[in-house]
Amino acid sequence: MNWDIEAPNVVTEARFRELVESGYSAEILCQESAHKKGPSYYGVWIMRVVSDEGVEKLLVTARTRTTYNDIKIREFKTITGVVSFLIGIGFSHADVPLEEGQRTTHKLATTDKGGSK
Repeated sequence: MNWDIEAPNVVTEARFRELVESGYSAEILCQESAHKKGPSYYGVWIMRVVSDEGVEKLLVTARTRTTYNDIKIREFKTITGVVSFLIGIGFSHADVPLEEGQRTTHKLATTDKGGSK
């Protein structure tokens, strides 16, 4: 399947990583304000990659038989999930927006591109 032809505004995690590594920015959008529950903070965050020219692509889950091949926007429900995802891509820091409607942008620095340890 050619995702660029069939679904031009979305990417799976593997393509998201490739685009970030090639220079796209990772943008975190807060969809539901964070609230503390026990020792963790919960909310709803989505991510997209944005090129220097303004091309935007939302991060989606991979298609599976259990989701009937539906494309769904990947939602992160905890700050820990957001931070873990960013570290997995190779970022050395995370700035997570905490209130609905806020967004932050991350771009891999040359020193970050060595990958996570």
